[in-house]
Amino acid sequence: MSRIGKRPIPIPAKVTLTLDGQKVTVKGPKGELSRVLPNEVILSLEEDTLIVKRRDESRVARQRHGLCRTLVANMVDGVSQGFERRLEIQGVGYRAQVQGKNLILNVGYSKPVEMVPPEGCSVAVENNTNVIVSGINKELVGNMAAKIRAVRPPEPYKGKGIRYAGEQVRRKAGKAGKK
Repeated sequence: MSRIGKRPIPIPAKVTLTLDGQKVTVKGPKGELSRVLPNEVILSLEEDTLIVKRRDESRVARQRHGLCRTLVANMVDGVSQGFERRLEIQGVGYRAQVQGKNLILNVGYSKPVEMVPPEGCSVAVENNTNVIVSGINKELVGNMAAKIRAVRPPEPYKGKGIRYAGEQVRRKAGKAGKK
């Protein structure tokens, strides 16, 4: 039995959740999200909680039970509070700036790297080295943060590059000096 799938999803007072067959639509103060869930799960709305159940005990239904519960819980959290991911840029001369909605990264290449955030995702920069990706869809926010980090991942010798806030980069010793 899925431990995560068993937990009911509390719905805050300012969030409305509507079910249309397997389609779930969540509206809140930050926006609106909708998703079609697979047929292996059944959704039941009871007062101010949503309960996700399995249709049967098949392997696929057991696999998707906890996943679907987490996806809907993330939708409820996103429209009520939103999500954000922070990145840090380390390196001499490395910096970021926002031009309109686009993010411009100067991270040691011959030309600046321009990144366009997807719809429903916004990017902000603090102190030229801290990038904040925010939005209501957790999947989009995480994916955009991963794409920014992939432009110049942190390297193990000097630690230069783009890393998640709080990420520990394993450092290596350089080559030994001549005797």
